[in-house]
Amino acid sequence: MNQYETAFILSPVLSDVQMKEAVEKFKAILTQEGAEIINEENWGLKKLAYPIQKKSTGFYQLIEFKAEPSVIEKLEVNYRRDERVIRFLTFKMDKYAAEYAAKRRNVKSTKKEEN
Repeated sequence: MNQYETAFILSPVLSDVQMKEAVEKFKAILTQEGAEIINEENWGLKKLAYPIQKKSTGFYQLIEFKAEPSVIEKLEVNYRRDERVIRFLTFKMDKYAAEYAAKRRNVKSTKKEEN
């Protein structure tokens, strides 16, 4: 199994409930295909660098997971079919990227414990 990271941007016109529903849909697709979700981050509503589909903001979401390569195609087909997704990017992490992501997760968890 390879380690992957997928980031996607959801339309800013969605309510909080609709946004969470969309994220749960993609997580469900991953788990149904046998992927192991390692980390999930909600980056919130952010301004886009340039307008996409006449929208200047979007809800950013990041999911790290381990899966077989065949899962990626199914996930991306679902991204393309879903009107709520403005943009997405999925890439395979090499060992250095995976180490960096693990360090980043550890730093975030220690900061949460301090607060």
